[in-house]
Amino acid sequence: MKSVQEIVDLASAYYGSAVLFAAIDCDVFEKVEAGTLDTSCRGMRLLADACVAEGLLEKREGKYFNTQAGKMALIPGGPADLTKAIRYNRDVYPAWGKLAELAKTSRPVEKPEIHLGEDAARTKAFAASMFGRAMGIGKGIVPMLGGLSGKILDLAGGPGAYAILMCQANPSATCVTVDLKAIAAEAKGYVEKFGLGGRIECRAGDYHTDEYEQEAYDVVTIFGALHQESPEQIVDILKCANRALKPGGRLFVLDMMTDATHTAPKFSALFAVNMALTTENGWVFSDEELKGWMREAGFTPGETRPVPPPMPHWLVEAVK
Repeated sequence: MKSVQEIVDLASAYYGSAVLFAAIDCDVFEKVEAGTLDTSCRGMRLLADACVAEGLLEKREGKYFNTQAGKMALIPGGPADLTKAIRYNRDVYPAWGKLAELAKTSRPVEKPEIHLGEDAARTKAFAASMFGRAMGIGKGIVPMLGGLSGKILDLAGGPGAYAILMCQANPSATCVTVDLKAIAAEAKGYVEKFGLGGRIECRAGDYHTDEYEQEAYDVVTIFGALHQESPEQIVDILKCANRALKPGGRLFVLDMMTDATHTAPKFSALFAVNMALTTENGWVFSDEELKGWMREAGFTPGETRPVPPPMPHWLVEAVK
């Protein structure tokens, strides 16, 4: 339960988000690290001081310095680079201003096609954001999968980050990653950049309607995709995955999930709103709901495992 002061603080919480988004767009953290940030302009000085107030920068004797966390996550190419992932949050920022419209109509306020092929620039930016986000998350997730070998089917594989990480960690594995045509084209570019074109096939398709080679795959992965589907669609997708797996094959589902109340963890409950704003069926389901759908599709689900911070994802493994 929030106090009056906390309610007041919440009303202006977006100030901090706006400061972070603007600082990344203006390359503030990169320029601070290089010693080239020019704060002679009033606007830039105000932004830099706001970054200090938010704990994103430090200021000593009139000079600005990156924090240790900033060096890791807010500079492109840093060891925990989150800049592309944060740009995704920036891109959906305007949609959150229309939340009342969603509440009144139950309809998304933005067409998902905008970032899935209809708008080339927005699609490319979305793919870059998702690639950076998935590379950051995936480094903690891939070790949780254990040793992988044989053929992997990566459904709704986005720009290919998870496929790249799985193949890098498992030299005997090959992967077919599937996504919509525009996203699959972006994935192909990333895969070739990492020199894995011979082991990863970037297939254009739609997991709502595709049928895959029956009992041809050792592993199926669905990472961060099912939160945009209705329960009926999720069951159909899981049944399709079951048909593609060899007997005894493994399914891994990674996603935002909640407890049975759909109100905790907090981030997952809020992310459900984010998905509803931008997709037709977007939400966040509970892990127990997912396990029920897995059983309906012919799987035996295992335990729910939390993913290492900072991302509040959960991983569920199931066996055919």
